[in-house]
Amino acid sequence: MTTATLTSKGQITIPADVRRSLNVQTGDRVEFVQVEPGRFEIVAATRSVRELKGLFGKATRVVSIDEMNRTIAEQGARADAGARALQRRRGAR
Repeated sequence: MTTATLTSKGQITIPADVRRSLNVQTGDRVEFVQVEPGRFEIVAATRSVRELKGLFGKATRVVSIDEMNRTIAEQGARADAGARALQRRRGAR
């Protein structure tokens, strides 16, 4: 079993054999995917976005750039409001 040690800054060095297996190099990104509570998988996130083409099938409707931007702004505002509420709750402790 390959192991790594967590530093005081919350960092780990991915062992060389694991990096080779994941085919990741300096500057590449990895994702930590929770597969069950307390258990994660490390997944290389180095694939090009172009590889996602066709993954979800044909679009069921056309969405304009304006609609995309509006939705992104709305979701961002919700996320920001949620983060502020969480900060207030933490501050109340």
